[in-house]
Amino acid sequence: MTNLTSLLVANRGEIAVRVFRTARALGLATVAVHSDPDADALHVREADAAVRLPGAAPADTYLRGDLVIAAALAAGADAVHPGYGFLSENAGFARDVAAAGLTWIGPPPEAIEAMASKTRAKELMRAAGVPLLDPVDPASATAADLPLLLKAAAGGGGRGMRVVRDLDALKESLDAASAEAASAFGDGEVFAEPYVERGRHVEVQILADSQGTVWALGTRDCSLQRRHQKVIEEAPAPALPETLRTTLHEAAVAAARAVSYQGAGTVEFLVAADGRPYFLEMNTRLQVEHPVTEAVFGLDLVALQLRIAEGAALPLTPPEPAGHAVEARLYAEDPAQDWRPQTGVLHTLAVPGEVRVDTGFADGDTVGVHYDPMLAKVVAHAPTRAEAVRALAHALAGARIHGLATNRELLVRSLRHPEFAEARLDTGFYERHLGSLTEGGPDATLAAVAAALADAAPAPGAPLATRLGGWRNLRSQPQTRRYSAAGTEYEVRYRPARSGPPELVDHPGVRVLAAEPERVTLEVEGVRRMFHVKRKSNTEGAPAETYVDSPLGAHTLTPVPRFADPQDRTEPGSLLAPMPGTVVRVAEGLAPGDAVTAGQPLLWLEAMKMEHRIVSPASGTLTALHATLGHQVEFGALLAVVQEETPA
Repeated sequence: MTNLTSLLVANRGEIAVRVFRTARALGLATVAVHSDPDADALHVREADAAVRLPGAAPADTYLRGDLVIAAALAAGADAVHPGYGFLSENAGFARDVAAAGLTWIGPPPEAIEAMASKTRAKELMRAAGVPLLDPVDPASATAADLPLLLKAAAGGGGRGMRVVRDLDALKESLDAASAEAASAFGDGEVFAEPYVERGRHVEVQILADSQGTVWALGTRDCSLQRRHQKVIEEAPAPALPETLRTTLHEAAVAAARAVSYQGAGTVEFLVAADGRPYFLEMNTRLQVEHPVTEAVFGLDLVALQLRIAEGAALPLTPPEPAGHAVEARLYAEDPAQDWRPQTGVLHTLAVPGEVRVDTGFADGDTVGVHYDPMLAKVVAHAPTRAEAVRALAHALAGARIHGLATNRELLVRSLRHPEFAEARLDTGFYERHLGSLTEGGPDATLAAVAAALADAAPAPGAPLATRLGGWRNLRSQPQTRRYSAAGTEYEVRYRPARSGPPELVDHPGVRVLAAEPERVTLEVEGVRRMFHVKRKSNTEGAPAETYVDSPLGAHTLTPVPRFADPQDRTEPGSLLAPMPGTVVRVAEGLAPGDAVTAGQPLLWLEAMKMEHRIVSPASGTLTALHATLGHQVEFGALLAVVQEETPA
């Protein structure tokens, strides 16, 4: 038995915070590593010690195994937990950790290596009798093989993955997938297999000790995905026949035994519409969605990882599961704008209710461009699936999230969608429903009323002169305030009162019951409604954004100046960076003077682990190209200029 005393987490964000929580409970000292942008991150603040990894990009920091090991030795750690992502499935790093005299909290390097390449892993699984999809050679693919799924052999998380429905697009998709895989994993190998329409993504959590005991800890359904990255996960996977559950458990245990696995891991399957399962891959690490399994089985998987690494044996059988758990990933992104990631200050993150919130952020922290835009994982556990789904949707709907656009509304609508409620799940959910799930946000009229009244309200206990001035004290002259929200402008007019709340003008059926700087109570058609109001200014000199939260919805409003500033002018046809990021591809041979067509991809930006295409806004001539490969650009930077062709 090994007796651990100090643990370094070779990761960042919510997973580092989550591992530290268990480490503290077990009496272990904790060590964080951080890049320069993460110098004041929550995981750094919560650790007992922290070591800087100089630089910003992951390749210079969290992916530098030599620096991480040196940090562990310098801080006196005797074990390394890799979390997920970064170096968590790097067999070479696992070997180097052990060679440095440190304990590796993960499976043997040989098991990682065996599963590192999806193509080699499938060969192993075929030999172990695990059901598989037959590969397709892209060079000889025909129309009968379509649709095809291209996948990176060396990684996951949706990177290097493409769906091909047209043979003419196969070569371009192969090149793009290979380039993305090489950038993300250092290996451009890509393979093809049949794309199963309306399949379900179902996985089995496994846990194995060094004495040969392997647990299959139930199933998880992770079918709701965007860009092949999971959004909502739940355990157990609903609406599976018991015979299929048994098949999946047995296949997962066979996969683990085939590579002499130890520690926590996940075996992922694709379940076709006809109920046939196919092995996808094995993740030789802890998964992002592990909390739903923890909730259902009443376990701490990180604690079990640590005990297994110390040499402890598992009981022969796992505990019995109880209830249902659902997890939603809260991202700083705009689903209606091609899942565009958001950066900036997170002023407030508060989720009500009896739910678990795993996050790497606290109020006032900055969400940067270098890493994944996930803000938090919110998990609800209840005796039944319907109760867990309802509790999670209610908690997310009542959350206060200020400073950044998020996918919160999408999550709430997804959880309340009839298909999800009835457990009719498949990976095409967002392809079918994204438009309806993102259109027509809640009306902001009442939120604007609340913002105006809160903005004009005097602070409690203010002197009489201040209180009178706050309401202008001229009943004959209505006051006017304007706000914009989601591209719509709202005007609010009210008459101040010497005592009591003001009187609204042109808002029939709405009566003001109370108005304070942070809380406004309205009576709407006889129903009392309370609105919480918070104002923040993101940048010096910019209008203060106003955040209004109520059971009717959450809104971000921007005050409209009485005299608008002249609009900034840019050259017609200018392509501006929609987000800060790095130019990772430029269309082959593209140069000023080239003729381009509307919608033609010109270049690709990478931001927060996702690639975004920048396309020509019109057909015409490329007159300027300012973007170069590897160039880091800020939001709004001029990338290129297209002069639109003059109609004949």
